[in-house]
Amino acid sequence: MKRIFLFLLTNLAVMLVLTATLSMLGVNRFLTQQGLNIQMLLVFSVIVGFTGSIVSLLISKRMAKWSTGATIINPQAPNGPQEFFLIDTVHQLADRAGIGHPEVAIYEGEPNAFATGAFRNDALVAVSTGLLQNMTEEEISAVLAHEISHIANGDMVTLTLIQGVVNTFVVFLARVVGYFVDRVLLRNDKSTGVGYYITVVVCEIAFGIAASLIVAWFSRHREYRADAGSVSLLYSREPMIRALSRLGGLTPGELPKSFEASGISGGGGLSAMFATHPPIAARISALQKLRIA
Repeated sequence: MKRIFLFLLTNLAVMLVLTATLSMLGVNRFLTQQGLNIQMLLVFSVIVGFTGSIVSLLISKRMAKWSTGATIINPQAPNGPQEFFLIDTVHQLADRAGIGHPEVAIYEGEPNAFATGAFRNDALVAVSTGLLQNMTEEEISAVLAHEISHIANGDMVTLTLIQGVVNTFVVFLARVVGYFVDRVLLRNDKSTGVGYYITVVVCEIAFGIAASLIVAWFSRHREYRADAGSVSLLYSREPMIRALSRLGGLTPGELPKSFEASGISGGGGLSAMFATHPPIAARISALQKLRIA
């Protein structure tokens, strides 16, 4: 099942691998051998935390292609009028937004789209077959403009920085709790014990899930900005409003969570707090109130 938080899972996996590797090298013993070395722990947390988020960003395009089975359109030889329309529209929108031409892809699925990539001039925009089958060209253009706005706004990079910061707190707090459990609850005052390592791993996973609330809040905030960006690129609010209205009557395609943050429609997840997108009604309302220069 592809509806998983690939960005967070990749990020968490990198942190856990780094944690295990550095533990085998004796870093944790160094941090706790004479009480908890807070300053060194902070440096350690920053390194591990930002490494996880940066690696996740750098491989985001490859992960997107793999997880959705997306087929990249050859811009020099599009296959049919639909592919030509997608390439031509994305390139025109990218030129208006002042970014390089992204790769354009189509993947099988219910109505949805996403944008991802580490660099503004080397990104990926993908749309589902369901979206192409159920929207007019004007509505598809609005969706593509929304995705181009995500790229132009640097949302993936900003998301990575935010993820790096919350990762730092996750790594730091996990070891503080681990030290407390090992030394206070288990009364192990000789060396770093098993209780420390188990507690650290459990806390990194638990705190990592809690930290996703912050990432989700950021994503919801940026959706409004990407909607406004679509209006700016198309010089009209109506195409985006119609696209969102149509999505409201369709079953949104489930994206891998790592790309859902840059998708056109997102699910509510386990609760509204974990949702990467605001309700469609709220987005339409915001567009209706938007002032167009």
